[in-house]
Amino acid sequence: MKLLSSREFNRDVSHAKRAAQVEPVLITDRGQPTHVLMSIADYRRLTGEGENILELLAMPEGVALDAAEASPDGAWDHREPLG
Repeated sequence: MKLLSSREFNRDVSHAKRAAQVEPVLITDRGQPTHVLMSIADYRRLTGEGENILELLAMPEGVALDAAEASPDGAWDHREPLG
């Protein structure tokens, strides 16, 4: 695994992205690991996610939209309830 300081990462993001195509890149801040940069293919393998964007965006079957949760103008309200 390649190591980059956050300063090196910020100085040359393109280098970090190219390195992440080969292997995960560990980014450190003050000597402590804080982030990992990896290719999307590696991420998908790790998480088991599908590679098709339509699969990722598709709503699961059986999800009903409740009209009571829509705002008065008909727009969908995505905020969490307050109480």
